[in-house]
Amino acid sequence: MSLTSSLFSGISGLTTLGNSLQIIGDNISNVNTIGFKSSSFAFQDRLAQAIATQSGTAQIGRGTALSDITSTFAQGSFESTSNATDLAIGGDGFFIVEELASETTYYTRAGNFRFNKDGYLVNPEGHVVQGWALDSSGDDSGSVADIKLSSFTSSPSASTEVTMITNLDADATSQTTELAAQWNGSATTPLAATLYNYQTVIKVYDSLGSTHDVTIYYDKGSSANVWEYIVTCDPSEDARTGASSTSIAAGMLAKGTLTFSASSGALSDMTMSRFSGSDFSSVAAASAAWDPQTTASDLSTNGYFTFQPSFLSGVAMTLEFDIGANYDSAWTNDSLSTTQFSKASTTTYQSADGYGAGDLQSVAVGTDGVMTGNYSNGQLLYLNRVALAKFIDVQGLHKVGGNLYQATRESGDAITNRPGTNGLGSIAPNSLEQSNVDIADEFVKMIVSQRGFQANSKIISTVDQMLQETIQMKR
Repeated sequence: MSLTSSLFSGISGLTTLGNSLQIIGDNISNVNTIGFKSSSFAFQDRLAQAIATQSGTAQIGRGTALSDITSTFAQGSFESTSNATDLAIGGDGFFIVEELASETTYYTRAGNFRFNKDGYLVNPEGHVVQGWALDSSGDDSGSVADIKLSSFTSSPSASTEVTMITNLDADATSQTTELAAQWNGSATTPLAATLYNYQTVIKVYDSLGSTHDVTIYYDKGSSANVWEYIVTCDPSEDARTGASSTSIAAGMLAKGTLTFSASSGALSDMTMSRFSGSDFSSVAAASAAWDPQTTASDLSTNGYFTFQPSFLSGVAMTLEFDIGANYDSAWTNDSLSTTQFSKASTTTYQSADGYGAGDLQSVAVGTDGVMTGNYSNGQLLYLNRVALAKFIDVQGLHKVGGNLYQATRESGDAITNRPGTNGLGSIAPNSLEQSNVDIADEFVKMIVSQRGFQANSKIISTVDQMLQETIQMKR
């Protein structure tokens, strides 16, 4: 009986060590698997057999068995990549993926994701990464759902402000008695170059994203420190009611004066009257067509004069005219403002907000999981936020292959939150987490297991010899 028991003790050692070699082999074979977590094992002895001895009952061991197989969730090293949607988690947590059109949820540390032809962010098996849609302010919108790229274009935005900083030559002389009266929108050249001192042009956008030139003409007034100016657009693009290619006032948007300090050349006063377009037969004679802005209530909320072009029929625009000064109780110059110095007239700075339609050029992911789209019109728009999950007992997760895990009763339900919050790790974009298998450690374990297997095989061969001797006792 004891010899047979010894035989089975040796067999238990062979079986257990064989299983341990399978675990070691699995680890080594996945040394280059993205996001792979190595497994470790532990042995335990089996329930001992009771036998009678001279001193009473005693116990004899019956061999060994695997006590437990655990996954080692230590952080793997990061490999940098050129793919913006390759993501790694620095710290605790798992990416959440689901089968397309299914509620089967998996969890993974492998972040080799890409957008498929339908715009879904997927892993190599086609499972869709989960996260939140973001509103225009970058705040989460709704619950966790499939991350799908739908904003392949950026909608245009109409301009609302024009900034035009110039220096007007203090030594210039007046070219005409009244600049606005010289405009002729029905002419090929609405304002001859001999009738003004300086002009500057800026592009603005309508609500469809088309660009239009707004031109400001300047002419020295009759007083030494006063300049006249008019704000105009291309008469053929003037869509205000009454404007046409034969209208004299087509393209005329506003007129006004700029007054400068005689000693410093700084702007000290400004006026503006908008051309309302009620009479396009004449610029000078149609006084009822001018809308003077004479009080603070006529200004925008930022303290600027405004003019109102219309480039689309029935769609009026209101544009703030910023020349580096705004009005509160008096005119206040900014650090960069329109001036009158004794040097050639020039445009110091100009800008206009708004933009045209744009196409998606690239996607970037931040450490907080926020995905943004970079569009050809210069806009950076919020798209989605990648969600992460963690578990109370990660050892309770069930491996299903493909670098995926499923939740079980032992692991508990997933706790989902934003990256970098609630104990979850941060996202490392353009990176992939490598396998955390330590080759040297696995080779040492392999040697130890091999020697243990060899020793257990000796037990079996020795017991076999002893059984042979026992059988030969009777010839």
